[in-house]
Amino acid sequence: MLKFIKKGTKKMKKSVKDLGNVQGKRALVRVDVNVPLDADKNVTDDTRIQAIIPTIRYLQEKGAKIILMAHLGRPKGEWNPEFSLEPVAKHMSKVLGEDVLFVSKPIGEGAAEELANLKDGQVALLENIRYYKAEEAKDDDMTFAEELAKLGDFYVNDAFGAAHRKHTSTAKVAKLLSPAVSGLLMEKELRCLSQALDNPTRPFTAVVGGAKVSSKIGVLENLLDKVDNMIIGGGMAYTFVKANGGKIGTSICEDDQIDTALAIQKKAQEKGVKLVMATDVLVTDDFSGNGTNKFVKIDEIPDGFEGVDAGEESRKAFADVLKSSKTILMNGPVGAFENPKFAEGTKAVLQAIVDATKSGATSVIGGGDSVSAAKKFFTADDFTHVSTGGGASLEFIEGKVLPGVDALDEAVTANV
Repeated sequence: MLKFIKKGTKKMKKSVKDLGNVQGKRALVRVDVNVPLDADKNVTDDTRIQAIIPTIRYLQEKGAKIILMAHLGRPKGEWNPEFSLEPVAKHMSKVLGEDVLFVSKPIGEGAAEELANLKDGQVALLENIRYYKAEEAKDDDMTFAEELAKLGDFYVNDAFGAAHRKHTSTAKVAKLLSPAVSGLLMEKELRCLSQALDNPTRPFTAVVGGAKVSSKIGVLENLLDKVDNMIIGGGMAYTFVKANGGKIGTSICEDDQIDTALAIQKKAQEKGVKLVMATDVLVTDDFSGNGTNKFVKIDEIPDGFEGVDAGEESRKAFADVLKSSKTILMNGPVGAFENPKFAEGTKAVLQAIVDATKSGATSVIGGGDSVSAAKKFFTADDFTHVSTGGGASLEFIEGKVLPGVDALDEAVTANV
């Protein structure tokens, strides 16, 4: 069973490990296989597919018939072959070493016919459920959910990457099938994130980066109640610099968040949280990296130049804090790492996290860009946990309730 924290309560959600005898029963499983494809429809990164294999294997061992629901891209409720999951089914067949039945029509008589002869332990993948407008509809109509529910005897959600979406396949179907439990990936995601946020070994350090303060307000405010140190980097740092009277050149800045930045600094001081800000920065007059690039003090950026990466002094300061930490949560890079010329700061932060992990620290990488950077320079095994869900991990760190988790069966509820 996994722990999921909701304001005012401590909730335990059932997982596949809590299932009874499911031999011969149909498991309707929501998964996240929203993977990149090349021009020839070959999967170029199967990380998300690999992540759901343990749940599939577990259900196979239990003798269940496994029917996977998933989406690919944003077809916006239209049948577009560009977003078909058939290539994903073919790749999944190779990964599993057995044929995965591709079901071209997720609902109706066609689906029932294609699934009628599914054997115990066999895996089927439904066509992109976002081909139906009802999947993403925000109304209370349960018609589409009822059609999907006909395909299964019980429900499993292993799609952490979509758990923050209140969609038919992530929230509504769970109300119609019983039991409704988490998969092994979902369980791991929530366990690792919950442990870091709610029961960290201290010192606890958060690295919060990215371009905008506005997109991370919830993260910053929630983490200030939990961490000992907070490293702030990336584009959002320049809003803090300007708020304190510094010169930032043409660096990204949200003038409407100046007061927010000052309020965050004040809260950190009141909470006794050490805010670690960059003192120097790499600047450029050409974002392509082909112009003049130089290191300057972060509050003395010349006109015509913008900050693009943490400076050498800042990298060392960040690393010193991280290497002395016992729990680390990273949500956002500290520079424009996509360009190799501006990647050294983010790489240095990740290296420090890897070193701390080797020394026994718990490290959790959460958020799309953080994960991209971690995978670019290291492997998932170098960290305690690398989240598969960008938006979901962001909202979880903010302290929001994830609809896809909230809809699952509770095992225990107790006041806290």
